[in-house]
Amino acid sequence: MTAAQVIRSEWTKIRSVASTVWTLGLAAVVTIALGALISLLLKNQWSDLSRNDRLSFDPTYTSFAGMSLGQLAMIVFGVLVVSNEYSTGMIRTSLAAVPRRGMFLAGKLTVAAGLAFAVGVVTSFTAFFVGQAMLGDHSTSIGDTGVLRAVIGGAIYMTLIALFSMGVATMLRSPMLSLGILMPFFFLISNILGAVSATKKVGRYLPDQAGSKIMQVVTPVDNDTPYGPWGGLAIMVGWVAVALLGGYLVLRERDA
Repeated sequence: MTAAQVIRSEWTKIRSVASTVWTLGLAAVVTIALGALISLLLKNQWSDLSRNDRLSFDPTYTSFAGMSLGQLAMIVFGVLVVSNEYSTGMIRTSLAAVPRRGMFLAGKLTVAAGLAFAVGVVTSFTAFFVGQAMLGDHSTSIGDTGVLRAVIGGAIYMTLIALFSMGVATMLRSPMLSLGILMPFFFLISNILGAVSATKKVGRYLPDQAGSKIMQVVTPVDNDTPYGPWGGLAIMVGWVAVALLGGYLVLRERDA
């Protein structure tokens, strides 16, 4: 098979499985809806905010408040794209048709990343504009310094989350095991490590905490993070690269 044929094949696989399509839609809906709700609540409670909270207020990042839940749906998408073939046994047929495992994985990653980024762009821009509408007088503009970078960064962040999940799922080859590790890690463990003073300096180097910096425009007044938006994105890219490399090595060495 040529690279183009592999990509067409992977596209057919993904769109023919309803669960993968639905998870992308859920990621968009949850991110937009929760971001709008948090933005509206913050607007209504503005007078109750402390001076430091007002100085640290980031209208752009507030509109992405739903990303913490939306990313969970993107994790499910990344895991399903890989593990569906293992759970159904189709992986044997796929590898027989594409014996070059690097090409096989690259085709799957290309299609999934393209879909994730397309959904991420729509989600990110929609979440931003809806969130700013909810914020009213406290909103910002897409033309303000750093805002467009943050909005596009939201789409990149969602894409990287999906790719990281695909790398982990390729290593583990089990949907239940992959989700059993990834969901608690991103939803609980990362947040706990980032909130506890003893582990905070470690937590900020985890992929989600580092990567989310790309969506921030305003630096909090008490922030001591030693990297900025692009540094955080670079850290997340490093995590993704390690996960994908691990996935490739396992795929290359193990039988289907």
